[in-house]
Amino acid sequence: MRLALSDIDYQSPMYLQLREIIRTKIEDGEFPPGTAIPTEHELAKTYGINRLTVRNGISSLVNEGLLKRIQGKGVYVLGEKREHDLETLEGFSQMVRKKNANPSFQILAKTLRNAGHKYSKIFNIHPDEQIFYIKRVDYIDNEPYSLEEIYTPHNVVPHLGDIDLTIFSLYEIYDFYNIEIAYSQQTLDLAQLDQSDARFLDIDSSAPLLLFTNTSYNDADTVIEYSRSYTRPDKANYKVHFKR
Repeated sequence: MRLALSDIDYQSPMYLQLREIIRTKIEDGEFPPGTAIPTEHELAKTYGINRLTVRNGISSLVNEGLLKRIQGKGVYVLGEKREHDLETLEGFSQMVRKKNANPSFQILAKTLRNAGHKYSKIFNIHPDEQIFYIKRVDYIDNEPYSLEEIYTPHNVVPHLGDIDLTIFSLYEIYDFYNIEIAYSQQTLDLAQLDQSDARFLDIDSSAPLLLFTNTSYNDADTVIEYSRSYTRPDKANYKVHFKR
């Protein structure tokens, strides 16, 4: 149902009435976390108001932490962020920021595909069920660090196809949708990439890479994410703690 300014019966300026309309659409899920809201021009045309009024309404929600402006891209919905222990489980962005560096990503592919035999077994779903496949290059301070392939079932974050993964990390998106990763299992091998992929890391295809294969679970032991990360060994520094 489309809300009009007249539906918000407030004795308040129009920008505040628009603010409440946008807030309602966020709360009702019409504007899901991680996705962009309509442009200022579109909102002005929809509600018959000027763009300055729209901008003021959006700015009030930005100040509240419900929206985020991204220069040159638009205004995006933020979800509620939960506190979690970064010492035990963390995504690439959290790990990099803890080292006072800047993470960034180049998305090479983001597609929806059938799980097939292999991934249906990993996720314990039917082979015809759909999963998201994401292929990206991870950067630290604009230097290529790793090439990742990430798989997650469509029903975990159905709106993932509409979310810009250069703006929000997957762990941020999981937080938005209250998806808790309780534990992960990781293996480490050595691997090589073919030249078509190795070029994204500024290396030759003969160069050895660290291959981290990670399977992440929630509290119910359901697999949330499966990933492979081909990491440049000259850029990586890992510590492992053992206890008796």
